[in-house]
Amino acid sequence: MTPATLPTLMVAPNGARKGKQDHPALPITIAEIVETAISCHAAGAGGIHAHVRDAEGGHVLDAGLYKELIVELGNAVPEMMVQITTEAVGIYSPDEQMQLVRDIMPKCVSISARELHSADNAKTCPEFYEWANDVGIAVQHILYSVDDLELLSQTFSKTSISPDGLQILFVLGRYTSNQESEPQQLDSFLAWANENGWKADWAVCAFGRRETDCLAYAIANGGKVRVGFENSFWNSNGSVAANNAERVREIKALTA
Repeated sequence: MTPATLPTLMVAPNGARKGKQDHPALPITIAEIVETAISCHAAGAGGIHAHVRDAEGGHVLDAGLYKELIVELGNAVPEMMVQITTEAVGIYSPDEQMQLVRDIMPKCVSISARELHSADNAKTCPEFYEWANDVGIAVQHILYSVDDLELLSQTFSKTSISPDGLQILFVLGRYTSNQESEPQQLDSFLAWANENGWKADWAVCAFGRRETDCLAYAIANGGKVRVGFENSFWNSNGSVAANNAERVREIKALTA
């Protein structure tokens, strides 16, 4: 099976860490996520990177909740790519992350390269990627540094999967207090990919007030982008966006 390709523009509306105390329009419940997806699709987002939350609003990797969300999004915005996440947030093990994907069998999933790799799963991790590739699951590999690229390269050297066409998200910045990103943080990622001959299907997300600048830089360099409240609330003029759709509209204008 051939996995789906990344849309030019995706929205990441909630993430695993932020809540209503950070922004009242950040979606927590499945109903809120679906409502946000509808407005963001209308604003120009071709896909959604979605996190589900438990009854208290906390991060959870729950197959039942994800299956419910996938069905609801499929009914509401059938043209929109739906990408789940295996983000651990220090709670879940690599085995639990991989089992989530096996339980759901999603069309698309994002996985942090550094989270999925541990000293005791050197064999099972490549096997998992082989399996996902065989069944047609589109895996987007989340990379925070060139070291993560090296790690991913080592893993795929143990598989029959070509690095050409791998879905990758280059993350500019971190989940830290007052984190700000710079567009040129992308350069080291692209230099590594060029030096190693990787022709990946790559996108960028960025933290902080310069999210728009970073995404504009990625677009200018031939990349795709992910925008939304998971990473930033700020418009390029320094104002706080009213909702995720407002952020999507600003970035959509850059891709026209």
